Amino acid sequence: MIKYNYYTLSKSKKIRYLKSGQKNNLYIVFLHGFMSDLEGKKPKHFLKFAIKNKIGFLALEYSGHGKSSGKFTNGNISKWSRETNLLIKKIIKKNDFILIGSSMGAWISINQFKFFKKQIIGFLGIGSAPEFLENLMWKKFSKKMKDEIIKKGIYNLKYGDYTYPITLQLVKDGRKNKVLNKKIKSKINITMVHGQNDEVVPISYSRKVLKIFSAGKKKLVIIKKGDHSLSSPKYLNLLKKELKLIIN
Repeated sequence: MIKYNYYTLSKSKKIRYLKSGQKNNLYIVFLHGFMSDLEGKKPKHFLKFAIKNKIGFLALEYSGHGKSSGKFTNGNISKWSRETNLLIKKIIKKNDFILIGSSMGAWISINQFKFFKKQIIGFLGIGSAPEFLENLMWKKFSKKMKDEIIKKGIYNLKYGDYTYPITLQLVKDGRKNKVLNKKIKSKINITMVHGQNDEVVPISYSRKVLKIFSAGKKKLVIIKKGDHSLSSPKYLNLLKKELKLIIN
């Protein structure tokens, strides 16, 4: 049975997270995507992998996501990146770790290099979506949609069976978190995995992530017929295989 923990930010604010502490000094940090949580298949899959291989593990739900406190509409990239930073400092401390960023989680991951570059020894991106708020949302919104966000501060974007509340402050904050125009000097193993049939984020975004790293062993894996989430047993095994290559 998976046991969840809570990190108290204040009297009324708590962040839910998963962890597995091992004597090994290496950790895996999994960062989920936009409006996702820890109930999905990927965090549980990587947790089992970590336990089996005696590697530490950390995954968290950003505020406004899952069972963490706070309103989603009050959140943004800066806030979720800070929360990730706090949990890494608390749980992992000075140990080395590998980042796994799924979709928006890859954006949050890149933001961690500013603080933990010496501790990060590998990076696995899954359908990476840095700067998606501006490029994949705002720029594609109609004038009517933009006018509503500017006037009301929010627009409820319907996509498939889901509704995504997109706030003006979220979009503006995204502009403050540009990462694709900055080089990161690192000699670590970096692998971007992207589904060939991803209809949410173009494969070009994984290529853009690889370009910001000036050194290291860089690799792009395109999964034939793969979707955005890559959460089926077949795809999870492929992700696990790539993670093993990063570790070894």
